[in-house]
Amino acid sequence: MDKKLKIYIGLLVFIVLGIIYIELIKPKEINWFPSYDAKHKIPYGTYILHKEMPSLFANKKVRDVYQSPYLFLKDSINKGTYFFVDGKLNFGEEEFNELLKFVARGNDVFIATNGLNLDTLNIKTKQLSTTAFEEKAYQKIVNKKLDANEYHFDRDFPKAYFSSVDTLKTTVLGELLIKNEKDSIVSHKPNFIKTEFGRGSFYLHTFPQAFTNYNMLLDTNYTYVASVLSYLNRNNNNSLGEQNTSSSNSTILWDTYYKTGKSGISSPMHYILSSKHLKWAYYMALIGVLFFVIFKGKRDQRLIPVITPLKNQTLAFTRTIANMYYEKSDHKNIAIHKINYFLEYIRITHRLSTLKIDTIFYEKLASRSGNSLEKVEVLFKKITIIQSKEKITQEELIVLNREIEVFKK
Repeated sequence: MDKKLKIYIGLLVFIVLGIIYIELIKPKEINWFPSYDAKHKIPYGTYILHKEMPSLFANKKVRDVYQSPYLFLKDSINKGTYFFVDGKLNFGEEEFNELLKFVARGNDVFIATNGLNLDTLNIKTKQLSTTAFEEKAYQKIVNKKLDANEYHFDRDFPKAYFSSVDTLKTTVLGELLIKNEKDSIVSHKPNFIKTEFGRGSFYLHTFPQAFTNYNMLLDTNYTYVASVLSYLNRNNNNSLGEQNTSSSNSTILWDTYYKTGKSGISSPMHYILSSKHLKWAYYMALIGVLFFVIFKGKRDQRLIPVITPLKNQTLAFTRTIANMYYEKSDHKNIAIHKINYFLEYIRITHRLSTLKIDTIFYEKLASRSGNSLEKVEVLFKKITIIQSKEKITQEELIVLNREIEVFKK
């Protein structure tokens, strides 16, 4: 591994570690999404309320309902207080008819949402607006036997109230108060009511934010929630002068179906990224794969095929032919080939024509080859004698070869 690559890898590791460190130390952003989900610990989740329900209703069981009310209430055996908390609730006609039948049998329904129009119960809601310059909104329970305090929610929210109710069957249990900068009440409207239907009752509230984690932990606002939910505890109702219309209401049916932020896994990746620990495990796995690709790619490159160059078979061919002649004892033919190669050598190396071999040729060859004139003449006389013979002996061939090689050297 060269020095330059080591620097790049070190820089990459430093950047990754820096990102991880920054992510770990930076303050976590607050998620203000209004989920109203019992599993969410974000400000607008209902984790705290759901956890405290068994202590608020000591004589009741809390049961989570994952089905829609239409399907769940088809079974008439289900009884209790159906508890709905969400920013928006839109029941279908058939579904709300099932709720009406459920209440008529002597059960209760609690609904907390930002505005709800129920024509069947002659109930309508509106949004409250005032001309106060610095208005503040407060929640208050009307029944002084429970709580006479006013509770402030310090974040902006829809100020819904009940604009139309059936006065013969409806009781106002709580109000929304609007105060100006001088702390004077400029408007007060009902935002928590009880409406009787059949042998049961509807409890309707237009401020679902009161039941969220943020409000439960804000000052003493949890006492307001406890006062609101005390109306659902039939054991307390008699002491408050409320009529006990049902003898069996021992279960709180917590709705988990109608939730703006209800849990749902849209994809495996969504599930991984929604968890802090799984998300970081996923990121570390990606970083590990990146390092694996860098180092593995550097060490194990794709094999490069070795292409063997073509061999020069001239020498092998020559040896084959020579052996063939040698085995046949055709020394004359070998000698002739040897002489022809020698003449070719002279033509190429010394640039001399071999068409005419005479005294002038000897002199030029002697001067260019570095041999004496006498040696040149003796060699070519021997060549002439061999050329003139029909056959030569092995010894003559060996002598000719030796003298040609000596001449070349």
